[in-house]
Formats: sequence, C-alpha cells, structure tokens
Amino acid sequence: MPVRNFRPTSPGRRNASGFTFEELTKKRPEKSLTVSKNRISGRSHGKISVRRRGGGHKRLLRIIDFKREKFNIPGRVASIEYDPNRSSRIALIFYADGEKRYIIAPDGLNVGDSIVSGPEVPINPGNALPLSEIPTGTVIHNIELIPGRGAQLGRSAGASIQLMAKDSGYALLRMPSGERRQVLESCMATIGAVGNIEHQQIKLGKAGRSRHRGRRPKVRGSVMNPNDHPHGGGEGKSPVGMPGPKTPWGKPALGFRTRRNKRTDKYIVQRRGAGRR
Repeated sequence: MPVRNFRPTSPGRRNASGFTFEELTKKRPEKSLTVSKNRISGRSHGKISVRRRGGGHKRLLRIIDFKREKFNIPGRVASIEYDPNRSSRIALIFYADGEKRYIIAPDGLNVGDSIVSGPEVPINPGNALPLSEIPTGTVIHNIELIPGRGAQLGRSAGASIQLMAKDSGYALLRMPSGERRQVLESCMATIGAVGNIEHQQIKLGKAGRSRHRGRRPKVRGSVMNPNDHPHGGGEGKSPVGMPGPKTPWGKPALGFRTRRNKRTDKYIVQRRGAGRR
C-alpha cells in the first residue's frame, strides 16, 4: 500500500505523510458487525489510570473474529476495509452458510480470495489452523495463548511470527521483538503476516493528528514542580539530579523490568533483547 507525502502547503503539512487507501474496497462498515464505543478517556471509576488519553474522533467498534472456529466452512473475501481502532486492515468475509464476519486482513489477501479454517486446510494466507498442523518455519499471525480464547499475539500491522519448532505438545515461536516463547500446539493461528506493512512509515506531521487519535499532550517531568515529578524543580534547565531517570512515582524509567506475571515465565525461552547491552 503506497504512502503519499503531502505538499508543504502549511507548517503542519510539511514532512507529513499518509496512506492513499487505494487498497480499500468499501467505505462504510457492515452495520450488523459494529457496536458503539464508550469513551472512558483513560479513567477507571472516574480516576485517571492511563495518562494523556481523551478526546479524539468518534468511532464504531468492528466485531473481529479472533477465534476462527468456523471449521471447514469456506468463506469469500467480500471487501478490505479500514478500521479506526487498529493499525491493520480488516477483511469482510461472506461464509458459505450465509454468515458474515470480520478478520484481520493478512498481507496478500485480495477481494474474491477464499479462506477456510480447520485442522486439515491448505497452508494459504488467511487460512487458520492449529499450530500442530502448521509446518515448521511458516510465518503466522493471530495466535492464541489459550485454546479457545481467541487470538492475542500478532495482530498489529506488519506483525509476523515464525514457527520455529514443535516438541512435547508445545510450539516454539519467534516473536517480532526477538522473544522466543512456547505456546500449546492446540492453539489456533493464521497463515501469513498481517497486512498494512507501511504503517510504521507514516509521519503525523502535527499535534492535531495525534489529538484526532485520542492522544493528549505530554509534558516533560523536568518542567514540572518537585511535588509533581522527581525531575521537577531547579532554575532553568536542571539535570534529573539522580543516577537515572524515574517515573512520577519514583520507579526507574530505563532498564527496569516491569513484568510481574511469574506464572508464564516458564514459557519464555529467550527474553527480548537478550545478549544486547
């Protein structure tokens, strides 16, 4: 999908880029597969739990089929559509039994192509199979962590995960971050990489495009007061005044491990960034 560079007709347009959207074949979403989205603005019980969120354009949530449990029922790609809630594109599927569903559009999937889910389907982009039935070395996405829960790994634009090995009921996956982890072979996965690979090349160009996405301004800690941030205070441009930077709550901000889910540590064979210093 080509990326277009805007002409510098204003300071906000200079160095900005966007998509041409020429791969989209339908503008309006399927009404039966949308629900209204309530705005919470990063708040939980009225208190800010995620900073710098709020505002943004009104959106409709598209109901995405992450489980792919319609086994051995072929489906036809009716359209490739834009989803404002995710970086990847979505594909509208018309199944042979008359049902319609949205899926994450893999790279190379076009209107008119056929997809199917099941343990014995061909290894083609868009088809979903259990990891036990996928050959080693295949690039996959949309992977479950727990059988039947729905895909949780490899859902963003350009994401590709490689199936490295299979042993003792577990599949070894190499994640985009470099992490290697084990997942049960009974988990479902989709063949191919996620489309919209050029998503990382987009330059917003101005603050307003971030506001449209619901991102509010971010203020540096060094310009705050001492009671608001550990970096605050001082006259003029002051250093942080400590061996390393910290969060507003006093935790180390660089190199500090924040993973607390020790229950699943045994499934991680190699951490991301291992060997790099």
